[in-house]
Amino acid sequence: MSDNSNKSEDAGIVHVHEVELSERELFCIGHIIAQWGALEHEIFSQTLQTFEEHIQTLPKEMNNIQFSSVLEKWKERVVDQCNGEKKKNLQEQYALIRHYRDYRNALTHGMWDWDKASPDRIRTTRVHKREVISTHFTAADLEDFSLEVAKINFNIRYPRGIEDLAEETINRGGYIGRLTASMLSGHTMASEPASDKAAAGLRQHHADAAASTTLLPKSQESLKSSRSGRQELAAHCRRGDR
Repeated sequence: MSDNSNKSEDAGIVHVHEVELSERELFCIGHIIAQWGALEHEIFSQTLQTFEEHIQTLPKEMNNIQFSSVLEKWKERVVDQCNGEKKKNLQEQYALIRHYRDYRNALTHGMWDWDKASPDRIRTTRVHKREVISTHFTAADLEDFSLEVAKINFNIRYPRGIEDLAEETINRGGYIGRLTASMLSGHTMASEPASDKAAAGLRQHHADAAASTTLLPKSQESLKSSRSGRQELAAHCRRGDR
């Protein structure tokens, strides 16, 4: 075989890096990232709406360079201006966001690896302010995390719960979701293949939690469960921004 034919064959091969994450882990991580992005957008939007439309210069926090800065401005201009149960609920969400921030940073900024002694545990390692931070997860941890971020997303939008949701629904009128719209229009998105097993597993996990009266407690102390990696992550969270 000639050198030219070898080069031709090599040109058709695409080499990629394998992160060695399971389908279940990848599905949960994708859900967490999407939920956290929606959370950051909602926090920014709510904060921005507290400023007058004609204002010439917004505070530097609203440059949106650091989410932690926007979050503090949200607490000042949104949370602290509320009263009663609404304020109490938003204060809880603020504490939870701060608590889970390092979970999210570990997922998005860490270098992935797995525990050779326990293959069901994955690890991310990152360097921040001259400190090496390693964080361990299991697939069950990721499922719990995705559920918690989804709950926070709902609560910051509807701090009075179903009452707020019903009010928005009445004011907005009818609404058709993305999947339903795709099905009605015959768009190919509706028939895209999905990871049925991973998707079904995450949906069932969320459904089980929603039907249970023993959901994860919301206090920061109680979030430090014995589940793999929780105590380690909670210790990182208490250190502040990463």
